[in-house]
Amino acid sequence: MNKEFLFELLSTGSVSGNEAELEKKIYDYMQDKADEVRVDELGNVTAILNPSAPFKVLLAGHADEIGLMVTAIGSDGTLMVTNIGGIYTTTYPGHKVRIYTKNGVIYGAVANSRDIAKNGDLKASDLKIDIGAKDREDALSHVALGDTVTFDTDVRELLNGCITGRALDDRIGAYIVMEALAEAKKKGASVGCYSVATTGEETTGNGAFFTASRVKPNIAIAVDVTYTSDNCGISEALTSDIAVGKGPVLCNNPSIHKKLNAGLRECAKKLNMEVQTEAANGSTGTDGDTMHLTGIGVPFALVSIPLRYMHNPDEVGSLADIRNCIDLLAEFFADCTADMDLKPF
Repeated sequence: MNKEFLFELLSTGSVSGNEAELEKKIYDYMQDKADEVRVDELGNVTAILNPSAPFKVLLAGHADEIGLMVTAIGSDGTLMVTNIGGIYTTTYPGHKVRIYTKNGVIYGAVANSRDIAKNGDLKASDLKIDIGAKDREDALSHVALGDTVTFDTDVRELLNGCITGRALDDRIGAYIVMEALAEAKKKGASVGCYSVATTGEETTGNGAFFTASRVKPNIAIAVDVTYTSDNCGISEALTSDIAVGKGPVLCNNPSIHKKLNAGLRECAKKLNMEVQTEAANGSTGTDGDTMHLTGIGVPFALVSIPLRYMHNPDEVGSLADIRNCIDLLAEFFADCTADMDLKPF
C-alpha cells in the first residue's frame, strides 16, 4: 500500500467535471503496474490485466469530488458560485478555498458574518468568495466563469491509523481499485481485470456509463464510501451498525447480486478478514447503479469504506479499512474464473 501516493491523490483537486489533473496522476502511476492503461474522452482512466481475456471484471471508484463552481463576479470583485454535488453549504462561510483556474490555483476566503452564521437556510448562491480583487475586471483577469472551487485543506493522520481530509469520498475508492489490480497481478489473476477511476459520479454518472458501455464487463464492483453509525453517524436502524476501522462493508440491496456478495464473503474468509454488512433499499447511489444498466445488464456488488462526516471537509476514514479493501478486491480478482455461474438457479 503506497500511502505517499494515496496522500498525493487526496491533496489534488478534482471537482466533478474538472478531474483531469488527478486522473493524469493515476494514469502515470499505473503504467508499470498494469498490462494496459487507457484514458477516454471524459478522462476516465482504466487499468487492465489480461486485456484479451473474454471474461471481464470491472472495479470502479470515482475520482471526482463535490465542490463549488464560479457562476458570476460582482462589481466589487467577489465571486458568486453554485454547488457541484451534494455540499453542506453551512460548512463554507469563514473558510479558505482554492479556485482552480487555467493558470493554476488562486486562493480565496468565503465571506462570513454574524448574520450569515445565523442563516439556517443558506444556499450556495448566498456565498461570496473574496480573492482580494479590486473590482470585477481585476477578478476576471484571474478567474473565469466555470472555474471550480474546493476547501483549502490538507490531509492529516489521526490516532489509531485514522486519517482526515477533504473528499476521501471517493478518491480512496479510486486508489483502492488501482492498488487491487496491481496486487491481483502478483496473485496471477487470469480473467480480464479492469479498474477504472471514473469521472462525474457526484453529478451525472457519465464516467461509469462511458466505461462500462465500452468495457462490456460480465460483472462489476462499485467501490465507494458509506455512512457510519459511530461518532455522530446516522441511525443504525437505517443501514445497520457500521464503524470506522472494523473492515470493508458489503451491501444487501435489491439490485446487488447475491452470488457476487457470497463470493466476496468467501474471499474475506480466505483472508481471515472481518467484513461489515449494510442493508439498504432502492438504488445504491454509486457508480454501480449506472454500470448495472449498461449493455445487456451487468450484475454488480458494492464494497464500501466506512466514512465519518461524509461530504464535509474533515471526512475521517481508516488506513486499515483501505488496506483490507485492497486485499479483498485483489483476492476477488484472482478468485474469478471464466466459468462462473451467476444465475440464481
